[in-house]
Amino acid sequence: MTPRAPQIAALAAAIADLRLLPAPADTLLHQFFRHHPELGQQDRAFVAEGVFAWLRRRRSLEQLAGTTHPAKLALAVAVRERGHSLRDLGQAMTAADVEWVRAFKTRLATELLPAVAADLPDWLWDRLGTAYTDAERVALTRAWLSPAALDLRINPLKITRDAARERLAAAGIIAEPVPYSPLGLRVAGRPALGRHPLLVDGSIEVQDEGSQLVGYLVAPKRSDMVVDFCAGAGGKTLLLGALMRSHGRLYAFDVVDRRLANLKLRLRRSGLSNVHPQLLSSERDTKVKRLAGKIDRVLVDAPCTGFGTLRRNPDLKWRQTEAGPAELVAKQRSILAAAATLVKPGGRLVYATCSVLPEENEGIVAAFLATHPAFVQGDAAAELARAGIALDTGPTLKLYPHVHGCDGFFAAVLERQT
Repeated sequence: MTPRAPQIAALAAAIADLRLLPAPADTLLHQFFRHHPELGQQDRAFVAEGVFAWLRRRRSLEQLAGTTHPAKLALAVAVRERGHSLRDLGQAMTAADVEWVRAFKTRLATELLPAVAADLPDWLWDRLGTAYTDAERVALTRAWLSPAALDLRINPLKITRDAARERLAAAGIIAEPVPYSPLGLRVAGRPALGRHPLLVDGSIEVQDEGSQLVGYLVAPKRSDMVVDFCAGAGGKTLLLGALMRSHGRLYAFDVVDRRLANLKLRLRRSGLSNVHPQLLSSERDTKVKRLAGKIDRVLVDAPCTGFGTLRRNPDLKWRQTEAGPAELVAKQRSILAAAATLVKPGGRLVYATCSVLPEENEGIVAAFLATHPAFVQGDAAAELARAGIALDTGPTLKLYPHVHGCDGFFAAVLERQT
């Protein structure tokens, strides 16, 4: 689509509105569109794609552009990230703009410092350098510069994967099975799925394949009592409920009422009757204490930096501070210790994050095991194999976008023996 002048102007206005990132980018973009009702569907698509391209490549774009002016950055995005030529942009630019774009294009071959070329803050580039080899760091950060695929999870209580593919294909939407998850589909392109009947009636959910695989590590049985300790909007909760075939009892805990409200909306269309959302005041809420030592399976999908999701949430690398991971580590340790009190002897605790930083992952697990002798670490690969999933990343689940094609995830299986 050849951009028009109003679209370039709208992209510039959106960049100006989002510059400080006081909230998640998708929230701010939603607010921007609400304040600009004159923008049509194609205009919104152009702006949304442009904003996320800017967020992914913000640091290198601003250095090459030599400015942070939103109007110039909108042109830089259109040229460098969206592939538009001077001819494409001709009617959207003034004569001065044309000269600026020509000068910008001559700078595109400029040698950039590694952190700038990777479009990361220096502290994060350096932190990754202590955790990964140079080749691994380059491959991971390059993967973050491309948009994530759209993954779906079928609801096995309502539909099979083959039937879902056929229904989607009838609407012109091509979806293929993901490499690992038995319930996953990966959609080609960026189709508008929001009002598709399968999504409306709960037959499918949008869920990254990595998130789906975490549920298979929990491996709940139909008769189990299960707790999703940090349920959020409930993607993993709904998966666990489906794996339980709507039997047993599944508690969805969270400390934010708004998240649980979103879960309840999804729950109504899922067909599940075994899920019980519970609002907590903190991880030490009396609701937690009443269930101490009674739960078969507990999932802790801990709050984290979220850096494993930078393909779809590129704003996180600009919103997170260097001190942020250490603050989250303290929270993660506290949440995991509280969740462990729920697990009965012979039960299982699964700790998961969508982070790629070892201090949020292996570091948390090692500290937990050192202070909780009743628990031992299980084998994630063996658990996936029991589910028929041929994926071996070692004793812990470690997923990376450049290796596995899904978001970055970490998960450890912790078994209570006594």
